[in-house]
Amino acid sequence: MAAEKLRDLSQPIDVALLDATVAAFYGTGSKEERTAADQILRDLQNNPDMWLQVMHILQNTKNLNTKFFALQVLEGVIKYRWNALPVEQRDGMKNYISEVIVQLSSNEASFRMERLYVNKLNVILVQILKHEWPVRWRSFIPDLVAAAKTSETICENCMTILKLLSEEVFDFSRGEMTQQKIKDLKQSLNSEFQLIHELCLYVLSASQRAELIRATLATLHAFLSWIPLGYIFESPLLETLLKLFPAPSYRNLTLQCLTEVAALNFGDFYNVQYVKMYNIFMVQLQAILPPTTNIPEAYAHGSSEEQAFIQNLALFFTSFYKFHIRVLETTQENIAALLMGLEYLTNISYVDDTEVFKVCLDYWNSLVLELFEAHHNLDNPAVSAANLMGLQMPLLPGMVDGLGPQLLQRRQLYSGPMSKLRMLMICRMAKPEEVLIVEDENGNIVRETMKDNDVLVQYKIMRETLIYLSHLDHEDTEKQMLKKLSKQLSGEDWTWNNLNTLCWAIGSISGSMMEEQENRFLVMVIRDLLNLCEITKGKDNKAVIASNIMYVVGQYPRFLRAHWKFLKTVVNKLFEFMHETHPGVQDMACDTFLKIVQKCKHINGFQLDFVLPAPPVGGGVEFPCTFTACFSYYQVGENEPFVSELLAGLATTIIDLEPHQIHTFYESVGHMIQAESDPQKREEYLQRLMELPNQKWGEIIGQARQSVDFLKDQDVIRTVLNILQTNTSVANSLGTHFLSQISLIFLDMLNVYRMYSELISSSIAEGGPFASKTSYVKLLRSVKRETLKLIETFLDKAEDQQQIGKQFVPPMMDPVLGDYARNLPDARESEVLSLFATIINKYRAAMIDDVPRIFEAVFQCTLEMITKNFEDYPEHRLKFFSLLRAIATFCFPALIRLSSQSFQWAHPCILGSPVFFLQQLKLVMDSIIWAFRHTERNIAETGLNLLLEMLKNFQNSEFCNQFYQSYFLSIEQEIFAVLTDTFHKPGFKLHVLVLQHLFCLVESGALTEPLWEVATVPYQYPNNTMFVREYTIKLLSTSFPNMTAAEVTQFVNGLFESRNELSTFKNHIRDFLVQSKEFSAQDNKDLYAEETAAQRERERQRMLSIPGLIAPNEIQDEMLDS
Repeated sequence: MAAEKLRDLSQPIDVALLDATVAAFYGTGSKEERTAADQILRDLQNNPDMWLQVMHILQNTKNLNTKFFALQVLEGVIKYRWNALPVEQRDGMKNYISEVIVQLSSNEASFRMERLYVNKLNVILVQILKHEWPVRWRSFIPDLVAAAKTSETICENCMTILKLLSEEVFDFSRGEMTQQKIKDLKQSLNSEFQLIHELCLYVLSASQRAELIRATLATLHAFLSWIPLGYIFESPLLETLLKLFPAPSYRNLTLQCLTEVAALNFGDFYNVQYVKMYNIFMVQLQAILPPTTNIPEAYAHGSSEEQAFIQNLALFFTSFYKFHIRVLETTQENIAALLMGLEYLTNISYVDDTEVFKVCLDYWNSLVLELFEAHHNLDNPAVSAANLMGLQMPLLPGMVDGLGPQLLQRRQLYSGPMSKLRMLMICRMAKPEEVLIVEDENGNIVRETMKDNDVLVQYKIMRETLIYLSHLDHEDTEKQMLKKLSKQLSGEDWTWNNLNTLCWAIGSISGSMMEEQENRFLVMVIRDLLNLCEITKGKDNKAVIASNIMYVVGQYPRFLRAHWKFLKTVVNKLFEFMHETHPGVQDMACDTFLKIVQKCKHINGFQLDFVLPAPPVGGGVEFPCTFTACFSYYQVGENEPFVSELLAGLATTIIDLEPHQIHTFYESVGHMIQAESDPQKREEYLQRLMELPNQKWGEIIGQARQSVDFLKDQDVIRTVLNILQTNTSVANSLGTHFLSQISLIFLDMLNVYRMYSELISSSIAEGGPFASKTSYVKLLRSVKRETLKLIETFLDKAEDQQQIGKQFVPPMMDPVLGDYARNLPDARESEVLSLFATIINKYRAAMIDDVPRIFEAVFQCTLEMITKNFEDYPEHRLKFFSLLRAIATFCFPALIRLSSQSFQWAHPCILGSPVFFLQQLKLVMDSIIWAFRHTERNIAETGLNLLLEMLKNFQNSEFCNQFYQSYFLSIEQEIFAVLTDTFHKPGFKLHVLVLQHLFCLVESGALTEPLWEVATVPYQYPNNTMFVREYTIKLLSTSFPNMTAAEVTQFVNGLFESRNELSTFKNHIRDFLVQSKEFSAQDNKDLYAEETAAQRERERQRMLSIPGLIAPNEIQDEMLDS
């Protein structure tokens, strides 16, 4: 192929041939031609000398794609190798790019025609600036401003370059440049902004060219967030922007600039200017968008520019109010303008656009939080006066002395907007996670198949906002909700969506009212919903109402716990819904029953509601049409506990449920039984609950004793699976009290396990790997997995009783562990690994004697399965390393003993030498290194946590020197390898901890033996610190040839200096990753994951302090019962 000549870069490249190759890559030719062109272009791009051809290519090609290819090559060199280039080459390329930009933008025709090319050249120039300016190109800003004054088109492009530069320094710099470099660039831009400011003002006041004015406004928008405030408030800039605002062609850009100004917050110095700006803006806005406008309707029918204006208007109001709302509370004139602006924002919040609503919701949340905190502090005498004074609220006209009246008057000022905001939240409430019944795009009521995470996030914010609003005025919240509900009953406002959002809002404020008020409110709500259910016809309508009833009652466990009669009525209604076959209703009924049972365990801290004496339900589960009839079930003198009554009708209740729904139901009843304090009654209830599955289990085992082939029938296998799943559900809720039931089936269950395992192995041996994918083998494996899951669930949930471990672990050794070792790889169940990890985590040191057997059965064979590649046996990978971590954490002496015993058999005379580590621990350490190299996040993190456990354990053992002599350097090298690999960014926190451990250890002097090979290293280092310092410098210099020796040495010295301060150590490594260019132009949020997690925990603690903010059904039981 002629294009092969392109690979020879010893002479100027054939530009025509390169054009043809690029055309072939982007063309519509054969797949082979495109593939060949792609390979040549990749090879050229990877050739370190290719960038020297860039100038030649740009000068001789007319093809835009070829130009872009050449600039892509140049961009890579600028990012990763610029500082290593000779000064002459850097200056030559810098000057050439600048000249081409000036040449193309100097006249209108070429500037418009080559706009894409010029934009790419601008990007390249800014990349160069990040290296050259300000140190090596001090005159850049004056040169640029001078060039801008020569031509309006050059000026327009100069504005684009300045905008790009501002974005690079202030918006995209995190993770792109070191913190010191960012600081230097910001200082340079600040110090030279006067020239830019004068240029922008001159253009806005003197130019008639629309494109130039728009470009200048876009540049100002990028600069306004960081320039010195004097350039904004002590110059004609604000006045100029407000003059441009009414002009349709500049309106959106001007509004974006005003929004940036509104978002500035540097104290009260410019309050007068802010008030003036706001009032002028509001006068202009009323002319553009009259207050009577139906904004949601106007948005729906508006052009893209008009819609953008509404979006920008939302951003302006929210930004201004977030930082400056208090300056508008000072005079009646300002208050009137403020209330009008809040009315605009409320109307914009009804716009049917998710992004617009998110902007508005974010501000409403912050406003009501501020009002609530002031209200909460006022009502809370424990809050100190100093905290209250910290609110720094200005006096309103007519206020008396004292902070209390200020807060009350401020609350009253916002009472009107807050009332409208409550209605907004009620009308637009997002769907909670618990609701499974939704309306599809065709208007049908169906079961939800996939969770929408965006909706769930929105629900959490709206719920929080409505909680604050409820605290501010419980009466208004209750009044608006009940009024809207009455309109549902009358039919005036009846739609599925209206009822849904109302009930989701009602459920969302659970816990925010005083208990007495909440009780009264909920009684009226449930009464109206039940009446609505009675009077409404149609299966879909009833399904929607049923869904809402279940959601609402599930959100108010405090009310249910306090009202047994009502609770029983609700539960019976759920039993009725369990016979309703409409999609989603049964699922929601079972889920709600489980939630209610979990959260309503106690009355006054004593006994479970359901085991207190209560009368039986009459002839069925007919639900009354009014709330008062709920109490008609109860008659004095009945003494049968409800759980007993439920067990008597169990078969009838679950007859219409699917297997997975039955399992949820059984788990719920298990919670009821678990709360029974009388052991004898608890055992009786458990026997009655398990009567149906045990009866079926007994029949199957009896038939199997007569003919083992009976167990091979697929229907029998499915029945066995279902029985085991039912047992698992009950074990999950009963914990230790499930002992008698699992003891009853345990040995038979292990025999079934062994038999099915043999069937699987023989099927795979006969049918090959594909046999493992047949429905029959999958079914058999499901039984094995469920058996393991049942045992694991019971042992995990059971209280830490050694006799339980001694009873169940030994019988499993051969049927489970031995079976795992004997099986073919495709027949090994990963649940075996997680089961024994659970056992070791549970019984800890008591399992030390069993570790050799476990190790022998699973270690070597599993390692062979998972280390062939990174894809096969994904489930085994994580569980294997979780097992290893459990052993290393709780049974570490067993690893030492295991190694010592093996070594003693081989070398009884030299026990204790370091050789046994090489023999026994090498496989373990290799597997750990393999784990944290894995690109699957969970596996890599488990491997890193396991490594940290091993490092700490060996540091405190008698084998510290031998271990670190063997593995210190290899661990350091491997950790640096994954640390600088962008695929492993999520493990950054753990990488840092491992490195910190290593550097602290070597500095501590705990390692008394040399880490270097004494025989092969001619120079003997004075200590390990000196050796590790030199080794690390060599390692990183080899890995990062683009960094100078001084840069690498500075980094390594910094590691040793900052080793004792984790945050400094971590930031030092972050800067190195950016400086090494490995993490440039990447999403680096994972490098800051630890700080983000800490912020989330602080936020949760704050939410726990506010009643209702964490839903009562989400708070742990012990908190509820305390």
